[in-house]
Amino acid sequence: MPSRKTTLRLARRKANPLKVRGIEHVDWKDAALLRTFISDRGKIRARRVTGLTGRQQRQVALAIRNAREMALLPYPHAGR
Repeated sequence: MPSRKTTLRLARRKANPLKVRGIEHVDWKDAALLRTFISDRGKIRARRVTGLTGRQQRQVALAIRNAREMALLPYPHAGR
């Protein structure tokens, strides 16, 4: 059997959405921004999907939790 050549794809880092917009601090009152980090089912998107840094991901998650508590964002749906 002839050996197959495998080509490696170099994964390109996703652009940081907060840095692109020039946002330093994530505010829980900015529901439009926070909706970009929530899936259609209401779950918080992972870091590898959003392209955020670890610190920013924690800030966004905390802001989403606060916004949910204040009824600005929906909680995840109970699946069935």
